[in-house]
Amino acid sequence: MPNPFLKKIEHLNKIGIALSAQSDTTVLLGQILESAQELTSADGGTLYRVIEGQLHFDVILNRSLNIKMGGTYSKSVPFGAIPLKKADGTENCAAVAAFVGNRGETVNIEDIYTDDKFDFSGALKFDQNTHYRTQSMLAIPLKDFENEVIGVLQLINAQDEDGKVIPFTLESESLARSLASQASVALTNRRLINEHKQLFESFSKMVADAIDKKSPYTGRHCERVPVLTMMLAEAAIEAKDPIFKDFTMNEAERYELQTAAWLHDCGKLTTPEYIMDKSTKLETVFDRIELIKTRLNLKAFQELVRKHGIAEDEIAQTQANYLKAFERLKIINTGGEFLDEEGVEFLKFIANKHYTNLTGEVENLLTPDELNNLMIQRGTLNDKERDIMQDHAAMSIHMLNMLPFPKDLRRVSEYAGGHHERMDGKGYPNHLKREDLSIPARMMGIADIFEALSAGDRPYKEAKKLSESLKILGFMKKDGHIDPDLFNLFIREKVYLRYAESYLKPEQIDEVDMAKIPGYEPLPES
Repeated sequence: MPNPFLKKIEHLNKIGIALSAQSDTTVLLGQILESAQELTSADGGTLYRVIEGQLHFDVILNRSLNIKMGGTYSKSVPFGAIPLKKADGTENCAAVAAFVGNRGETVNIEDIYTDDKFDFSGALKFDQNTHYRTQSMLAIPLKDFENEVIGVLQLINAQDEDGKVIPFTLESESLARSLASQASVALTNRRLINEHKQLFESFSKMVADAIDKKSPYTGRHCERVPVLTMMLAEAAIEAKDPIFKDFTMNEAERYELQTAAWLHDCGKLTTPEYIMDKSTKLETVFDRIELIKTRLNLKAFQELVRKHGIAEDEIAQTQANYLKAFERLKIINTGGEFLDEEGVEFLKFIANKHYTNLTGEVENLLTPDELNNLMIQRGTLNDKERDIMQDHAAMSIHMLNMLPFPKDLRRVSEYAGGHHERMDGKGYPNHLKREDLSIPARMMGIADIFEALSAGDRPYKEAKKLSESLKILGFMKKDGHIDPDLFNLFIREKVYLRYAESYLKPEQIDEVDMAKIPGYEPLPES
């Protein structure tokens, strides 16, 4: 006949393997107690964890009374935690569980009604209320690798083959202690994994917050892009669109994408602030338009000085001409409008005018560098500055590739680094086309753009209406900038509206007519 004890050892090994493979702490807690009951033939038991100096009830089970509380069970534990210290700071060792939690020693009691070492008032009250008879009890500490007690496994009423309550044997105690040791390792590993995950998540958010704080012009961009990205991801998972029928993400893949979204702009930490914050064409540490204003004032004064007997209306006209030139320069400097040929000729005209400085030297009203910046046709960045700004995407990839990501986060760099690529291959930094980009990377591109378009907290622009932001996004879809299928999903599932209701100003949320959104294609009717 097979040895029953060897069978239990084999069963214990299987339990240990199952516990080490469990990634959900809540499920793990229930498995530990259920397995301990099975190995020791215990009718009931409680699993406690030490949290901030108290023993917290995690799971309570009793077969005879059909009690299932805590863990993954529907009914929560109604009992408060047991403090391990008294008010005066001394150890609270009255209750068995508290004694084991403080001393780290195993306690095996044949019958609690004849024991005078511990306070069993709680158990006796429980028996009275439920008409139960608690008799034998086994309490074992769970210790981590530093020999600190992290929990207590308490079992009650061992039973023989006929269901009669008996004391816990030395064999049962040995098996329970072995299980407690394996459970401690599993719980400690899971705790360390969760702590490291929380640490990295906090680090990612810290980096994002540092980027948002670095410039007053980015608002809360790095905080909102992850929200919008995950909204679009969930919409794709739930989509009825056959294009996304095979798209799914488990919990680990969701965390991977969210992490990438938090870190997508980490390369901006290396971007000079004067480029990130360049709100006008002539801005460096300050806006050089004021220097030009000074030169124009000086030029106007010098012209007037060279004339004698000047009429007041002529003085006024000269001042008005230079003020008009300055006002036009100010408009060009903002970069809000496309610089046409007439504007180019005006700049050349101004640049060829001269003035005499305080040392008597004759200089152009515009320096070559000022002229070069004012000649920017769209936006405020010149070619060199745009290269530096665009380099943040490449720098994000470089920085993220330096991190030893575990397997579950191996695509963070790919997702984060692709948010400025275009579907037609004209994006940066690697000029990837749609087929070269994963669906999550394409999602981040839309989230990044829409957040920037709809942001209502940027000091350099007025907040756009929702319909206006979607109109621009639609034109970008038609121009091959963003993924067409994800764009249609973004509109059809009203991801934009769910985001807007939480993150846009009420006055930005106007009525959106999907039929008028450029490039939008609804699903064909089945």
